[in-house]
Amino acid sequence: MLAYIDSSLRPCTMASASVDNKWQKDAADQNFDYMFKLLIIGNSSVGKTSFLFRYADDSFTSAFVSTVGIDFKVKTVFRQDKRVKLQIWDTAGQERYRTITTAYYRGAMGFILMYDVTNEESFSSVQDWCTQIKTYSWDNAQVILVGNKCDMEDERVISTERGKQLADQLGLEFFETSAKENINVKQTFERLVDIICDKMSETIDTDQSLRPTPTITPTEPGKSPADSNCAC
Repeated sequence: MLAYIDSSLRPCTMASASVDNKWQKDAADQNFDYMFKLLIIGNSSVGKTSFLFRYADDSFTSAFVSTVGIDFKVKTVFRQDKRVKLQIWDTAGQERYRTITTAYYRGAMGFILMYDVTNEESFSSVQDWCTQIKTYSWDNAQVILVGNKCDMEDERVISTERGKQLADQLGLEFFETSAKENINVKQTFERLVDIICDKMSETIDTDQSLRPTPTITPTEPGKSPADSNCAC
């Protein structure tokens, strides 16, 4: 089985006991080909929790409850003929939680970096969030920029063009989404998973191309050395 698990990372002490129990139960479930740890990050109130609930549970509530520390949900999908378990972490956007949430960047294979199209400050903070990703995550982490709340056209202050320009400047793919209207939520996650899978395939192909051609020993005709398992 080819899988990725960051088993060394435990929920922090400020996270609830229920999160800790969920994490332990989830880590023990081995019924998957890959396990991807994804993080949703961005300023407070951009819609990260609603975005996650829409994707994981297909539910939405207009009531705003600020995330305290960090929490996660699990969703299993099939991509490229593989069973992929997604462990999706919902992070608090407030500055006072920053030291907690950045501790979870380690081992993350993908990030959804979110701003609110009705909030200029959240858009201006995107560059700072990118810097944090570069500082605290691994080099091959994949990132998609998301402009959320695109259903709120009357209150929009960030145009689609500005979002695309920033994404191009940062070298990121870009989606505008709405958790409320379920616009591009599933598509964003699917694209992020596909990018990660493609990057893994490139890594595996590169590793194999660098290996010497296996030799066949005369005493064991037809038998070649077994390929080592990928530790992606």
